[in-house]
Amino acid sequence: MTTEMQRFGTSEDDDEDMGMGVKEEDDDDDDEEKNNGTPIMVGVDGGLVSSSNNNRFHQHQQYQDQPTPQAGVRRCRPVEEKERTKIRERQRRAVTAKILAGLRRHGNYNLRVRADINDVIAALAREAGWVVLPDGTTFPSSSQGTRPAGGTSSTPLTSASSHVPMQQNPSASLRGICSGNKSSVEYNACHVKGVFVPTSSPYDVSSSSRSQTAAMVAAGGEGAQNYPLIAGSMDTVDNRQVVDILPQKLQERDLAGTPYIPVYVMLPLGVINMKCELVDPDGLVKQLRILKSINVDGVIVDCWWGIVEAHTPQDYNWNGYKRLFQMVRELKLKLQVVLSFHECGGNIGDDVCIPLPHWVAEIGRSNPDIFFTDREGRRNPECLSWGIDKERVLRGRTAVEVYFDYMRSFRVEFDEFFEDGIISIIEVGLGPCGELRYPSNPVKHGWRYPGVGEFQCYDQYLLKNLRKAAEARGHSFWARGPDNAGSYNSQPHETGFFCDGGDYDGYYGRFFLNWYSQVLVDHGDRVLTLAKLAFEGTCIAAKLSGIYWWYKTASHAAELTAGFYNPCNRDGYAAIMALLKKHGSALNFMCAEWGLLDQHVDFPGALADPEGLAWQVLNAAWDVCIPVASENALPCHDREGYNKISERAKPLNDPDGRHFCAFTYLRLGTVLLERHNFVEFERFVKRMHGEAVLDLHS
Repeated sequence: MTTEMQRFGTSEDDDEDMGMGVKEEDDDDDDEEKNNGTPIMVGVDGGLVSSSNNNRFHQHQQYQDQPTPQAGVRRCRPVEEKERTKIRERQRRAVTAKILAGLRRHGNYNLRVRADINDVIAALAREAGWVVLPDGTTFPSSSQGTRPAGGTSSTPLTSASSHVPMQQNPSASLRGICSGNKSSVEYNACHVKGVFVPTSSPYDVSSSSRSQTAAMVAAGGEGAQNYPLIAGSMDTVDNRQVVDILPQKLQERDLAGTPYIPVYVMLPLGVINMKCELVDPDGLVKQLRILKSINVDGVIVDCWWGIVEAHTPQDYNWNGYKRLFQMVRELKLKLQVVLSFHECGGNIGDDVCIPLPHWVAEIGRSNPDIFFTDREGRRNPECLSWGIDKERVLRGRTAVEVYFDYMRSFRVEFDEFFEDGIISIIEVGLGPCGELRYPSNPVKHGWRYPGVGEFQCYDQYLLKNLRKAAEARGHSFWARGPDNAGSYNSQPHETGFFCDGGDYDGYYGRFFLNWYSQVLVDHGDRVLTLAKLAFEGTCIAAKLSGIYWWYKTASHAAELTAGFYNPCNRDGYAAIMALLKKHGSALNFMCAEWGLLDQHVDFPGALADPEGLAWQVLNAAWDVCIPVASENALPCHDREGYNKISERAKPLNDPDGRHFCAFTYLRLGTVLLERHNFVEFERFVKRMHGEAVLDLHS
């Protein structure tokens, strides 16, 4: 087979123009030429490039007449060329500095001080929704595609030509070939038909696998049968064997016979429109029948305060929900209802806009202190401030009275569904996104992960409450919020309050954080007391979100601004669990990274620990016998994500056999019902139900 030989490496001029970090010294360039070996290269047309000790490269015909530098001979560059190189390098660095400054200042990019082009490319890739591992491995997030084979490759798959798609089909094999001789070049890798395969990776499954790649594709292929990642087929090219490298099969527990965990599916946000009418009932019936066919236990729907009591106080319109509930009952599905006292829109995953009732907005225009307020005076109309829980500022009613009237109307209107057992759980909204927390990280106010957020206690009602607490303590000058806690996108070490040894652990800091977190607990206590009264005999639940970034710092700054007084020397969730235990309420705990690629991989400086937070919260709940349910925060359609959820839902070797009481999948839509995605979801449902599956990878 006749092939055109390709040249390996780049000239000095090429090297100068390619990188931003070109060294001003030329010694390193000369040192590389002392190496004797080089890996076999496979050309785009299938040709091989061999190595020898006398010649480093076989070049194109146009280079054959040029002398080849011999080993150990240093090349000298003219002084003028060195000076030009230095000037070009200084110019590039000046341009780079301006680019980085602009990205940090105007784009909220988390770039280190001595960032280079790799950091910029990685930041832009993450902005586009891709995952970039610390070593440079880049692949689509789980919502866009799949990880590289086995999820262990540490080097990006690069196209051999511009027309080859960058996103590889995970089922397609990678055909590779490499010389049996190890290269002395520092890359420590072999080149494979447009695919760069490392021989050593910190992300390999085991330490022994770090050196097996070269052996697997060595001349003769004698080691291929010993490695599980190598497929059975093997071709020969010029007496060297080409193997098919297939994705590693995921390790899976056999969940057959494990406890039954009900699986619910959240209905689309826009299933009921602003006129309280059911949208596309025929299409919804078809989708619900499909869910029923794979034994999904039921569905969950938000009952929006802004729809039902939209125009006039205590004038409730439940028409659309009545029709929806009847449809669910006819299909013999269970129903969980979320009483949503917050607005919809502006948060991750929100595709519709449902504001608070119009009459509440009118009150807010004349009295904006009914909303949470930050230090700069910015109001957040996502939900009502807890400062008005007992203030008669809503047309003669307090906030908790408004919530109770709404719950009581729902209970009366849908009494038959309670009596029939169709409605199994009522989840009561307790704050932004329905979660028991302060709205400390609003995207609409410029917050971006992993900022610490801001305290939300500057409306007049919460400040009055703080003033009373300070006076009762005997320190009236403590009636203020921290003045050194930074802004929404600050990091703990940048502030005097959250840094190690900061004011958060001083006398004033402990007083303020105790008060701030107690307001959260008191609000939950008031609302759940009335919910228990309205829905006597029905399970009620409260949602808690996982604020996992900065969890590995001493202050746990992001948790503090959200109302969870959980620094490293204090258990901030014990009081919340005692509250739920008091009211016999279940916990719906949502930690964003479960079943998905960890966001803290993209932001290693955020010192995030979703697993550590989950361990703390789940054990705090289970230790006092509180039922725990969960849901995915972001889309999940792949087996890897479902397996992570299953592992979390049914902990391995738990001595008490503890597990989730239910799981909610977010959410029903056309993407879930696509054939491949739905097959994976059906398999996930079976495993959550404790049924056996046939294609278990073990």
